[in-house]
Amino acid sequence: MILRTPQARHAIHTATLLALSTATALAWADPSPALDRASVSLGAYYANPRINFEGDTNYGHIDSGSYKADHVTLPRVRAQLLLGDTQGLDFDYYNYSKTYNPSLSGTTNRNGIPLTGNGKLDAKLKLDLANLAYKWWLGSGNDVFGIGVGAAYYRARLDGTASGVLNGIAGNASYSENESAFAPLLELGWRHAFSENVRMYVDASGIRKSGGSIHGHIYGGAIGVEWYPTPAVGVVAEYSATKISLNRDRDATDVNVRLNGPAAYVKFRF
Repeated sequence: MILRTPQARHAIHTATLLALSTATALAWADPSPALDRASVSLGAYYANPRINFEGDTNYGHIDSGSYKADHVTLPRVRAQLLLGDTQGLDFDYYNYSKTYNPSLSGTTNRNGIPLTGNGKLDAKLKLDLANLAYKWWLGSGNDVFGIGVGAAYYRARLDGTASGVLNGIAGNASYSENESAFAPLLELGWRHAFSENVRMYVDASGIRKSGGSIHGHIYGGAIGVEWYPTPAVGVVAEYSATKISLNRDRDATDVNVRLNGPAAYVKFRF
């Protein structure tokens, strides 16, 4: 039989309460102030596009060259969810849809045959891109660094008509291209909280698709500032840049799109 004095029993009781309090605090520890438990951002990306399309048609080989299209506003949706305090899910989606009309001219060589021509391309390009990544956040306090891996889904559709003169022969061709694929995704990020109301972030991502009917890559980056006039709702100002390159070998189709410009969002935190 073990005898305990009142002082010993009090010490054991105090130690037990302290251990329980510590365990509870750890279980309910808050994440870094640079992160949110859950959030949804709704906004628009005001992009300055540069487009290059190249491919074979019944009329001949189309090469639009580097074409600078008018600015376009792209709707964009983002969402984040923390699973615990240092891991979570990130989602990003945007859509590009634009009509463009570059002039076609120049000399090329296809299968040993020299081709010279000029004409007009009336086309509409649609791109859908959605990313989902599982992210690990490293660090504590006001600065955290994130590494994410996941998958991206992209779909590209091009409809149009090419017309002109090729090797002295006038002609035209209508075409429609539609391709979609999944690809692995890698994301990197940094978050910093200046205060409860002001934060900053830098993001970079890379998508690489090989094999299958189409292949290529999509790279993106962004830097932004968040301001929260209320605890639940904030506004975000950002500058983004994206490079998209998709290729299909069977008909020498190449679609290259560069997007860059400012973006703005309303962010809801939960």
